[in-house]
Amino acid sequence: VQLQASGGGSVQPGGSLRLSCAASSFTLDYAVIGWFRQAPGKEREFVAAINWSGDRSYYQDSVKSRFTISRDNADTAVYLQMNNLKPEDTAVYYCAATSASTRWHLEGTYKYWGQGTLVTVSS
Repeated sequence: VQLQASGGGSVQPGGSLRLSCAASSFTLDYAVIGWFRQAPGKEREFVAAINWSGDRSYYQDSVKSRFTISRDNADTAVYLQMNNLKPEDTAVYYCAATSASTRWHLEGTYKYWGQGTLVTVSS
């Protein structure tokens, strides 16, 4: 089971990035996918999650109006569209998968993790 996060990079404040989370050797059809991030010197924190059908999503308050999580099960991928990026969004972003139906905001809920992709927001 592998999850591959990609799409990170460096942008200026106010810019946009779209992160992708692709699965290999594992179907996303029945998995909840979450995005977490870890900023330098800080603990990893929840960003967003989406259920397997794509009709339920959940966001951290600080990103709710700027980030959008979506999924394409045909492509076995989940996306995190990040708009109006701020310097405080700088972090390594990880995607993770779980079959749990609750507590999506908790790291311990997720069984499978990707390797992370770095997002840097700086002028």
